[in-house]
Amino acid sequence: MLRKIIHIDMDAFFASVEQRDFPELRGKCIAVGGNEERGVIATASYEARKYGVGSAMSSVVAKRKCPQLIFVKPRFQVYKEVSNQIREIFLEYTDLVEPLSLDEAYLDVTVNHKNIEVATEIALEIKQKIKERTNLTASAGVSFNKFLAKIASDYNKPDGIFVITPKMATEFIENLPIKKFHGIGKVTAERMQMMGIHTGLDLRNLELDKLQREFGKSGLYYYNIVRGLDNREVNPTRIRKSSGSETTFSKDIETLEELQVALFPLMEDVWNWSTNTTIFGRTITVKIKYNDFTVSTKSKSASFVIKDKVLFDNLCYELLAEGFTATKPVRLLGVSISNLDTKDKDGTQLEIPFREYS
Repeated sequence: MLRKIIHIDMDAFFASVEQRDFPELRGKCIAVGGNEERGVIATASYEARKYGVGSAMSSVVAKRKCPQLIFVKPRFQVYKEVSNQIREIFLEYTDLVEPLSLDEAYLDVTVNHKNIEVATEIALEIKQKIKERTNLTASAGVSFNKFLAKIASDYNKPDGIFVITPKMATEFIENLPIKKFHGIGKVTAERMQMMGIHTGLDLRNLELDKLQREFGKSGLYYYNIVRGLDNREVNPTRIRKSSGSETTFSKDIETLEELQVALFPLMEDVWNWSTNTTIFGRTITVKIKYNDFTVSTKSKSASFVIKDKVLFDNLCYELLAEGFTATKPVRLLGVSISNLDTKDKDGTQLEIPFREYS
C-alpha cells in the first residue's frame, strides 16, 4: 500500500511572525537576524526575497542587494510557541508527525484520526486551520513518499499546495532541475552540471556503479530518488544528533582572553539545555569563524557521557585555545555537543526538543 505523506512548510516563518505581530513591518523588506554591519540572516520576508535576499546570507550582502532592508532581532520563544500551536493541529490528524525544524514537518496520514481518505483534503484543512489559529500561511506538498512531498511543498509557495501522484511522478522527476532535488546540495549540483547532469532524466541515465564511484554512499540515494523510490518512514521520534549555541560579534575579537569571556555564555547555554532536557553528549566541538570567513573547528570525544560541568567547561576552553589563531580577528564563536545519549535509564528513547543557535 502506498503511503500518503504530507510535508507542511511555513512561509517565511520567522519574518511572517514579525510582520503579523508588528503591523508597521507589513509589506516591508525585512530580515530576521543579523544587522547592517554583520551577521547572518535566518530568514527574509517575501518582499525582500524579490531582491535576492535569502536565508544564511551575510547581512552585508543582503543590505547591498536590498538597501531598504529592515533587520529584526529574532524572538525564538515566540516562534516556539507558534510552532507548538501548529504541531497541535498536525496531531489532530495523525500521531506520525516528524518535525524537521520549528517551521516544517512531515505527516503520514495513510491512516488518520479523522478517517479522511484523500490526503489532499487533509492538507487543505491543515492549511486553513493554521491560517485561522495563527494568522500565518503554510505551503503543503502531498505525495506517496517523503522526497516527493518535500519537493512538492516548495512548488507553489507561498500559501500553495501541490500534489505529485504515482502516475505523474516519473515525468515530474525527469523534468526537475538537479538544483531542485532535495538532498542534492549546491556544491554537488554544480559538480553534476559539470558532468552534464542538468535534469532528473540526465541523472536517471547514469548506472548505479557510476553514481557510487562519483558520489560514494550518496550514489545509491541519488539512484533511488530519481526513480521515485524513498522508503523512509515518517519518524515522530527522530533522533537529534547535536545541540549548540553560537554568536556573531558586533565587533571582531582579537585576543584569546576576550574569546574566553565570550565563550562562557555559550557554554552556559549548551549546558543548561542538557540539564533541562537531561540529555548529555560524549563529543564537544568549538567553532571559530575568522573575519576572512575561514572556519576552525576543534572537537574532543570521551568514552563516556560528559555530565560533569567542570570537565565540560575545561574541555571547551582547551578546544578554544587549540583552535585559536592570533593572527586573524574572530567574528563568530560557537559551542556544540554531539554523540548524544538519548535514552533514559530504562532504555526508552527520549523525545528531544528542537533548539536554535542563539
